[in-house]
Amino acid sequence: MGVLIAGGGIGGLATALSLHAAGVGTAVVESAREIRPLGVGINLLPHAVRELIELGLGDELAAIGVATAENVYCDRFGRRIFTEPRGLAQGYRWPQYSVHRGELQRLLLAAVRERLGADAVRTGARVVGFDDSGQRDGVRVRVLDRATGTVEETAARALIGADGLHSAVRAALHPQDGPPLWSGIRMWRGTTPAEPFLTGRSMVIVHDGDAELVAYPIGGGRVNWVCQVRMSEPGPLTGDAAWNRAGRLADVLPYFEDWRLGWLDVPALLTGGAEILEYPMVDREPLPWWGSGRVTLLGDAAHPMYPVGANGASQAVVDARVLARELARTDDVPTALSRYETERREATAAVVRANRAMNRAGARTPEELARVTDTYRDTTGGDVRTLNARASLGRP
Repeated sequence: MGVLIAGGGIGGLATALSLHAAGVGTAVVESAREIRPLGVGINLLPHAVRELIELGLGDELAAIGVATAENVYCDRFGRRIFTEPRGLAQGYRWPQYSVHRGELQRLLLAAVRERLGADAVRTGARVVGFDDSGQRDGVRVRVLDRATGTVEETAARALIGADGLHSAVRAALHPQDGPPLWSGIRMWRGTTPAEPFLTGRSMVIVHDGDAELVAYPIGGGRVNWVCQVRMSEPGPLTGDAAWNRAGRLADVLPYFEDWRLGWLDVPALLTGGAEILEYPMVDREPLPWWGSGRVTLLGDAAHPMYPVGANGASQAVVDARVLARELARTDDVPTALSRYETERREATAAVVRANRAMNRAGARTPEELARVTDTYRDTTGGDVRTLNARASLGRP
């Protein structure tokens, strides 16, 4: 009887690899009938890249990602305001990678199936409930087979809810949680065939009024872009705010049609995207506790956060490594999960709060941007010397 992971996203697959490396048996159930390389670009920060390299994925990551060298803050005319070195250029022993999310997920999936077996990830299966009351030897998990509509029950040593923002495991543990909290900002995201700009490994962040653009190369002759526009005051996400829908160029282009950076044609970048995705920027209030007994949460299911710090996927990878280490240390599963939560819950709550603060900061001068970026790094455990010096998370 092994650990059952609900969710085959980046957090769930990183958890499977970490548990396998620690000698802990595991399996994954994923609601999607097929795991395809969907989505747009994301960033993996050095603290997550370190963990994936220690899992033996360094060459594969380097092959699909761009090692980001700098964040360039400028105005909509391309005038540079502030530049922050990133990754190796900042002094870390590990790079920061900009990568296509779907390609990263496919890389992790291939590694899981190679190391754990072809049947380690079951698709078209969703956790719909569990019973951890009075189960001395395991948790009983109810899994829906989406093809047949039947629900089966299976025993697991532990249940890890890595099933994302709309987590069924979280909803069962925290039924009074309520809807996600909207920042008031809508995001349009896409990738466009385009040459990289500036150093070729630069990320650009442009702000003007209520509109902001973030763009960076993700390899394969593509540039990923995110357009953010403040639409309202923050509040609970209501039905009319919608979630993850196909976006329309006509809705986003008017905010950016006169932006000319010189070295990057913003209207052409947006117009050239094959597909546009539209999202509300949301998070949730940090929980006072994640799990109980043999059940816990991980990644976005535990601590959804604004993407402004490029830290969501990275924190999920760190979650995975700490969880595996604690489960390898003892046969007492509730104690292991409690130790995992003790180490990670407040640390990730600090990242959620730091992302909110960065989103509200409104920094515009070089001095303000330097202060905000330094504060964020210190608050979220990203200090260069501390990360370079600390022991591996993979050591029990």
